[in-house]
Amino acid sequence: MTAAARSETVAAEPTPRNEVILWGRLPAPPEERELPSGDAIAVLRVVIPRRPGPRRSEAAQASRQKVDTIDVVCWSARTRRTARGLQEGDWIEVEGALRRRFFAGAGGRQSRYEVEAAVLRRLVRGGPRAT
Repeated sequence: MTAAARSETVAAEPTPRNEVILWGRLPAPPEERELPSGDAIAVLRVVIPRRPGPRRSEAAQASRQKVDTIDVVCWSARTRRTARGLQEGDWIEVEGALRRRFFAGAGGRQSRYEVEAAVLRRLVRGGPRAT
C-alpha cells in the first residue's frame, strides 16, 4: 500500500465519539462529596421514562422496566454549582460522556458506569413525587 493510499484510509476512519445527552427527572437532591484525594464532586441520579414505540424491540417492549436510572457525576466547579441549585423533582438536561469507574468494594475491585457531566441545566422546576 502506498503512503497516499494509507493516508486516505486513515482520513476515512470515523472519529471516536463519546457523547451523552439525557433529559430526565431528579428522584432526589444531588449530593456533594469530597473524595480521599481532596477533589469535590456532586453526584445525582436521573430517572428517564422509557417510551413505547416502533423503534424498541419486542423483548424491550415486553420488559416490565418502565424507567432507566442513570448515575451522573459533576467534577467541574460550574456543574457542581448548578447541581447545588437543583431539587428533587426537577427536570434536567445533562450533556457529557459515559465513563467506567473502578473502585474497591467489599467483594474486591468493582466497576460501574456513570455519565460525567460537562453541561448541566434545569429544564423545569419540579417538586417531590414518587418514581
